Amino acid sequence: MRSANNATGELAECLFCRAFGWDQSGNSERGYDAVGDGGIRYQIKGGRIHRRNKSRQLSAIRDIQGGHFDVLAGVLFDDNFNVIKAALIPRALVVDRSTYIGHTNSSKFMLRDDVWNAPGVRDVTLEIVAAMP
Repeated sequence: MRSANNATGELAECLFCRAFGWDQSGNSERGYDAVGDGGIRYQIKGGRIHRRNKSRQLSAIRDIQGGHFDVLAGVLFDDNFNVIKAALIPRALVVDRSTYIGHTNSSKFMLRDDVWNAPGVRDVTLEIVAAMP
């Protein structure tokens, strides 16, 4: 663990960077978590689906209109932190499908199954599973 942040998010960041060789950003970097080939900036989010909470809502996305990231890297884990599904999602799709939440001053994005069928989305489930220790 790099920080005192949520373990789900930390695991997601570790797996994506390991799978794709991205350079993980510093803890204080605003709006993105890693940089890949060509300077592409990735916001990395993970969600854990378990028996008490079946929600596919990822953690808050701050200043989504600010354009701080190019691609959202999202992964869903089961109750035991096994990878269920993972995808690379273009920022425009994330913006289009997100909902602004005023009291948290952030946007929420639901990583539903239909996201994988949207134009420009890349299913990277196998790569993320292979990156598990």
